[in-house]
This record gives sequence, structure tokens and C-alpha cells, in this order.
Amino acid sequence: MNYAGILAGGLGMRMQGSERPKQFLRLGEGSDPILIMTLRAFLDCSLIGELIVAVPVEWLEYARVLIAENIEAESVGRIHLVLGGDDRHESICNICEYIDETFGVDDGDVLVTHDAVRPFVTGRIIEDNLDALEGCDCVDTVVPATDTIVVSDDGETIEDIPQRSRYYQGQTPQSFKIKVFTEAASQLSDEQRAQLTDACKVFILAGRPVKLVQGAYSNIKITTAHDIHVATQILRETED
Repeated sequence: MNYAGILAGGLGMRMQGSERPKQFLRLGEGSDPILIMTLRAFLDCSLIGELIVAVPVEWLEYARVLIAENIEAESVGRIHLVLGGDDRHESICNICEYIDETFGVDDGDVLVTHDAVRPFVTGRIIEDNLDALEGCDCVDTVVPATDTIVVSDDGETIEDIPQRSRYYQGQTPQSFKIKVFTEAASQLSDEQRAQLTDACKVFILAGRPVKLVQGAYSNIKITTAHDIHVATQILRETED
């Protein structure tokens, strides 16, 4: 089965002035909360079965009510809430553990992990992730870097300006075969676990290839108040 793992475990500390984590905010009057927009993108994809959402413990009940009030009754049963971890990797592991305990995991089962605060993910991106996994164990969604990359070891002087054509900006989804991920993660050393930034890093540290899938520049991650303004404009354009 193809599962979606929605990472909504953050508390949004960089969103100044907000009383709620950013995944629960709305992009203007009348819009759905950001989390709901993201969930709808995956519910609308016929290739995705169950959705597992990692949420901070103090916001679990809020998320449960929010979903019940905003998602159609026939789809609510496909959405499952789990506790978010102390970091991204722990949240992904919690999702994988829930899937294993609730549904069991077969060799071909896939998890498509996605930031809850990337509400403009498209069906094309999700399907391309799943298609790419037919020939590999892990996929990362990226777009070509548009800015020049500057390398500095001390934060004061430039060490290098590499060729931009070799660099990409990472997005989500990041998708993988669940059994391969859990096996690779279990074999990492403590030093390697300290290096983890996302799901793909597990495969890289384990020496396994990660295939690239083309994302979209509109597939932004809403992190700051400025991002809210940009996302609101994107939403207006998609609704016109």
C-alpha cells in the first residue's frame, strides 16, 4: 500500500505573533487551515491509501477536531494521528511504527512523507514520487537552485562559489520503501543519527541511492510570516 506521512509535529517557533503552530493557520479569510489544504492534496490522489499525521502531543485533540470539522466524513477514516517526535526523524519513525503495528508492512509498502506546511503539493508531484519508486528505494523532490550558492566555513569570508547547475533545492515529498528505511535507520551509528536532517539522509548514510523527482517552485514551505503572504498570493492565483 502507498501511505502518506504528514509531518505536522513542529510548534512553529519562527512564526512570530501566532498563538498556534503554523500548520493550523489560515491563508486569509475563508481559506482552509494549511494542514487541511495539505491533507486534501493527498486525499485527492487515488494512489494514496491511508494518511498518518504526526502532531505535537499538546495539539493532538485540536488537530482531531479540526480534521473532523473540515474533512468530508467519508474521508476522515483514512486519516490517523500519531505523536510527533522531538525531531523530524523521530516523527517519521513514529509514523512507520504506527503503520507496522496497525496495518503490517510488506516489502512493497511505500511511505510518502510531506511537510504539513507545504499545502501546494500537486497530484503530479505525488504520482511522480510513486512512479520513481518502482526502480529505487528512495526518492527526493527537488527544484534546480536559482540563486548562486556561496560556501563559507567561518560565516565571514567566501571559501567557494560552486557551479549552480549542480545544485538543487530540496522539497518534499520524500518517499521510500518502508521496510528498507526502517532497516537502514536501525543500522546507523549514534554519530550518523546525529547527522540526520530528513528521510533521504538515512539512505545516503547507508550508502543507498536516492532518485530525484522534479518539484515545483510553488511548492513552498510556509515557515515565516513573509511565507504566509507569498502563500496567500499563490492561493489567490490558483483560485482565479
